[in-house]
Amino acid sequence: MFLDLFYGLRDEGIPVALQEWMTLLEAVKRGMHGSSLLRFYHLARACLVKSETFYDAYDRVFARVFKGVEGRFDDVTDEVLEWLAEPKNFPNLTPEELAALERLSSDELMRRFLETLAEQSERHDGGDKWVGTGGRSPYGHGGQHPTGIRVGGPGRSRSAMKVAEDRKFRDYRTDVAMDVRQMRVALKRLRQLTRSGLATELDLDETIDETCRNAGEIEMVFRPPKKNDIRLLLLMDVGGTMDPYYEPMSQLLTALHDERGLREFRPYYFHNCIYDHVYSRARLTRADAVPTGELLRSLDERWKLLIVGDAAMHPSELLEGHGGINPHNTSPTPGITWLQRLAGHFARAVWINPDAQPLWDHTYTTRLVQRLFPMFHLSVDGLASAVQALVGARV
Repeated sequence: MFLDLFYGLRDEGIPVALQEWMTLLEAVKRGMHGSSLLRFYHLARACLVKSETFYDAYDRVFARVFKGVEGRFDDVTDEVLEWLAEPKNFPNLTPEELAALERLSSDELMRRFLETLAEQSERHDGGDKWVGTGGRSPYGHGGQHPTGIRVGGPGRSRSAMKVAEDRKFRDYRTDVAMDVRQMRVALKRLRQLTRSGLATELDLDETIDETCRNAGEIEMVFRPPKKNDIRLLLLMDVGGTMDPYYEPMSQLLTALHDERGLREFRPYYFHNCIYDHVYSRARLTRADAVPTGELLRSLDERWKLLIVGDAAMHPSELLEGHGGINPHNTSPTPGITWLQRLAGHFARAVWINPDAQPLWDHTYTTRLVQRLFPMFHLSVDGLASAVQALVGARV
C-alpha cells in the first residue's frame, strides 16, 4: 500500500524524491503518525509535498490508496469537471417554483452533495437531483437553487453557499504606476501629525521669545519633530467577485505602500467575509494565516481599520457558523460576529466597496454590512471621503 502511495504521487506529477520517501518511512518507524490515519495523512504530506500547489493531487492519491478518507470535496474529480465544462441553458424558474425549493443548511447541503456524488456515474443536465448544469439541483452550476454548491463553471448570481473548486487567487500588486497618483492625492489626508521623540527641531518662535527674555543673549529652544501617528490595518477581499477589480485594488495597495508617512501599516487578505483568520498572502493557506483574535489583541483602538470588498456573498457566509464558501476553511463563529468585533474594537473603521453604488441596495449582505461600517465607493472621491471618516469627524 505504501508503494501505491509513492507511485501514485509520482504518476500525478508530484516530485517525490527517494530521500523524502525515506524520511517518511523513518518517521513512521518512530511512531510519529500515532497509529492514526489522519495523522499519517498530515505527516506524509509534510514529508512528501514541497508546494501547496500539489495539495489537491496529493488528496486525490491519498483518498484512492487509503479508502478511509471520506467526506471531502476532493471527490470532485477531473471527470466530474469535464461533465460540467459545457453548460446547457434551461428556462428560468418562476418565482413560485423558486420559493418551493427546499432550503438546506450548510451541513445538510454538504452531506447530500457527497452522497449524490458517490452515486452518480454519468453527466447530467437539468433536473433536480444529480450534480449537473441548470435545472433545480443544488449541485453543479448554472442552476437556480437558493442554497447550492457550485462545482466548476463561472459564478453568475453570486449566491452559491459553497464552491467546490481549486481556489487560486493572486496577491494584489504593489508596483502599479498607472493612476496611482490619483490614489495618492486622495490618501494625502491620511495624516495625523503629533510631536514625538527627541527634541531635535528648532522652535524659532520660542527661541526668539527666550532670547528677548534674556536681554538679547541667544537661548536656543528645540522641540520634537512632527510625525504622522496614523497606524492603519487594511483588510482586503480577494478572488471570486473581486477578480474584476484586480487593477484598482493593486493601485490602492501600491499607493498605501508608498505612503511612507504612515507610522505603521499592516495589509491582510480574506475571501468574501472575515472569519477566525486573515492571511498575509492571497493564497489563503495555513502558512499565511494570522488569527483574527490575536490581531485584535495586538492592535489597540488607536489603529484605523480600512476594509475593502464588495460585501456580496451568500447570506449563510455572513450569518451562519461554518458558513465560509470554502469547505476546507470554515469557522464555527459566524462572519457577522467577527465584523461586529472589528467594528467595536477600533475607534475609526470604514468599508470601501468597488461595486457601483446603485448595486449596494440590491445585495442583502451588503445592506447588513452597511449597518456596521460606513461604506464608500472605490473611487478617488470615495477614497477621500473614507480617509476623512478615518481621521476627521465620524461619519
